[in-house]
Amino acid sequence: MTRLLLASLFLTGTLLIAGAPAVTQPNAVPTRPKLLPPSQETAIALSAGPASIHAGAGVYVLESRGYVKVRESQNGFTCIVNRDHPLNTKPTCYDAEGTATIIPVDLKFGELLMQGIPVDQIRSLIRAGFNDGTYHSPRRPGVAYMLSDMNFDYDAASGQLMHFPPHVMFYAPNLTNKDIGSAGDFAPGLPSIGYQGPQGFMIVVMPGATPNCAGHTGH
Repeated sequence: MTRLLLASLFLTGTLLIAGAPAVTQPNAVPTRPKLLPPSQETAIALSAGPASIHAGAGVYVLESRGYVKVRESQNGFTCIVNRDHPLNTKPTCYDAEGTATIIPVDLKFGELLMQGIPVDQIRSLIRAGFNDGTYHSPRRPGVAYMLSDMNFDYDAASGQLMHFPPHVMFYAPNLTNKDIGSAGDFAPGLPSIGYQGPQGFMIVVMPGATPNCAGHTGH
């Protein structure tokens, strides 16, 4: 499946420029994510991880009332097409630690999105959940794979849906770009911090990729 095909499942007016990151211009921002057939969403979720984990990874798919587990994990990994905005698709495969600590956040975000609750309100509820102990930061180093070519993130400032490249993330709760001496610009091959805060990740862009992560914001 191409990036264009995935984007067209969600919106019209798609524009792809040869040799440049994919950019789509939504006609309108929906209040809820558009659902995919479970088999298709499963395939996209698994595309986030390396082939070595596919056979044993657990999988969640989004349905009308939120995420539903369609496959139990046999190897500690869990794959999901994370939505933190009605237009976003962020296929991610978490290791056992991410399954225990980050997947619950992703599940709640999807559930509330499907209820039509605004993104800003959901983010406030998630922050409150970290503060009251409902959610927990990763407790040890670990990895989350985002190796899919189906990564799309809505940039509210520009009103555009941006494609960002495959990459690998490592858990780095509360770490800042200043802490690691990074400009935070996701330069190819260099670490930058995404999702700064209690569930932070150090994002490593694949060597040679041309990132377009300006709108890559967290919960």
